[in-house]
Amino acid sequence: MIVKGKAWILGNDVDTDVIIPARYLNISDPQHLAQHCLEDIDQTFATNVAEGDLIVAGRNFGCGSSREHAPLSLKATGISGIVAASFARIFFRNALNIGLPIWECPEMAAEVEAGERVRVNIEKGEFYLLDKGTTFTAQPFPPFMQQLIKEGGLVNYVRSRLKEAN
Repeated sequence: MIVKGKAWILGNDVDTDVIIPARYLNISDPQHLAQHCLEDIDQTFATNVAEGDLIVAGRNFGCGSSREHAPLSLKATGISGIVAASFARIFFRNALNIGLPIWECPEMAAEVEAGERVRVNIEKGEFYLLDKGTTFTAQPFPPFMQQLIKEGGLVNYVRSRLKEAN
């Protein structure tokens, strides 16, 4: 699957409380969560992010608490994925569990600029910076993880496997 969007740049150590502040953790509706995503660092994010956009961040993205609300709110904004120099392990797992693709690619995280147009090949883990003509590659997901992402996360993936088994 190929998606296109612009890059939203975030720094190092972006924690889950910045992604979705704790005051909204009593909300479970993804679309409502999306309205408050990243609001403490960028009041315009939720209204300006577009389907297909990509977050590019530094080291240790998603550190902090293990709340699944953080990747869920990002996915609900229309973000097509996240590229970072590194991720907090629990965020990495939570993101994949809900079907939000994320890649570690420190080289891209160091070079891409805010607003830059990016084309992403999700299956191959390839990122093409349309304005610079630069390509970056991250470790692609194995086939079962690609299927999990396509089906919208772990719960849907397991449901479809159980359906096939019966």
